[in-house]
Order: sequence, then structure tokens, then C-alpha cells
Amino acid sequence: MVKQRVDALPGFFEAEAAGLRWLGEAQSAGGARVVRVREAVPGRIELERVREGRPDAARARAFGRALAVTHRAGAAAFGAPPTGWEGPLFVGRLEQPRASETSWGRFYAECRVRPYLEPAQANGNLSRLGAALVQRVCDVIAGGRFDDDDPPARLHGDLWTGNVLWSPDGAVLIDPAAHGGHRETDLAMLRLFGCPFLEEILSGYESEQPFRAGWRERVPLHQLHPLAVHAVGHGPSYAAALADAARRVEQLLEA
Repeated sequence: MVKQRVDALPGFFEAEAAGLRWLGEAQSAGGARVVRVREAVPGRIELERVREGRPDAARARAFGRALAVTHRAGAAAFGAPPTGWEGPLFVGRLEQPRASETSWGRFYAECRVRPYLEPAQANGNLSRLGAALVQRVCDVIAGGRFDDDDPPARLHGDLWTGNVLWSPDGAVLIDPAAHGGHRETDLAMLRLFGCPFLEEILSGYESEQPFRAGWRERVPLHQLHPLAVHAVGHGPSYAAALADAARRVEQLLEA
């Protein structure tokens, strides 16, 4: 399978390859299967072709267990890029900051949510009031309100259902925005756009790595990043969803 773009930003496909290889390092320990990179050069990447299959409950549980192993492989810091990769990071077609933070909240607010608010406003998708609401929530997040003792996880970083292929042998991950982050962020992304047999995936994950109490209530918190990214280029409906997620995070603070 070959992907190419004449307008690709410098390092775009090379960053994808670095992320795939980094995630793939966990496979030998039972981590999630990742599509193999055959070649990555400026403007082009060649990947193995994945045979098409169908998800079922057993494959979904196996994927959940494997994803927990991949997360547990860890990262150097919150915001850290794949080991050895010195170039830019991307999510979709947008660049995203790299960091080396010990506080998840500071990293998440400053490097995964706030960078996309101004572009979303400039595009006419996010209102001034919506942006102010998200900024208030980011102030609290950056202050460490949701920090815990989970170490930086090795995240796929763009784990929506379209980036999980189902082969006869199970799930295969593609198109990462890999970095060090909180494991709940990948899980919240799976829920955002729906995923076949999601509850079975979560069951398998928990059997390998138990969730922290209250993780379901924190889903809107971890969806702020993908919603902010989508608010930039995918219209005002995502900006409205971003503001709604921020309101739900505020409700968490009041509980």
C-alpha cells in the first residue's frame, strides 16, 4: 500500500513511519500489531497491505489486551516523540507540538488543546465564547487538577476507528500521531467516533491493565484534543462538540 502527497509538509510521512516503528517495538512483548513500514521518503510512504477481515468479540478483547501492553511500553515524557525521531509531529495534516513534561495536565492543555483554538476561531468554526470556555478549562487542567501517578504511556495518538484495521488475525493499527501521553486519551478517542465491539476492547484492556477509578467520567476531558483538532478543519459542529466537552469537564470539577 502506497500513500503519497505532493503537498506533504517536510517530515510528514517520515514522522508516520517513526511512530509506527516505535509502536511496533512493543509487539514482541504482546503489544498491538502495527502495519509494517517498507519505505518512507519525502512525500511518500509504502506500507504492507493488510488483508481484510471482520472484528468479533474475541478479536476485540485480544486487541484491548494488546493495546494495554503497548501503552505500558511507555515514553520518555509527556509529549515525547518516538525514540530517535527529531523531526516534527503531526495529527492528521496538522502539526502538533512536542514536549518533555512531567505533568500530564500542563502538557495536555498547552500542547494538545490550546494550539488549535486560535486556528479554529480564525476559520470561523469556534466562537469567542466557546474558546473562552475551553481556555478556562485548560487553565485548570494545566494546573494539575487531573494529574495522577500514571507514567507516560506509548500512545497511538489518533486512535479513531478508521485507524484500526481488522484482519483475519485481529486488529492492525495505522496512521498514528504517536507520542507520550495518558493512556485514557487513546481510549477516549476510540469512543469518540465509535468502534466495533468497543466494550469488549475495554474489557480486554482492563484484564491486562486495570482502569483508574472514574475513567468513564473523564472521557470528555480526553476528547478535548481530538475535538479541538477537528474544530480547525472540519467545521463548526466539531467546535460545538468541543465546547460541550469543556462544559462536561467543568461539571466534573463541581462534582
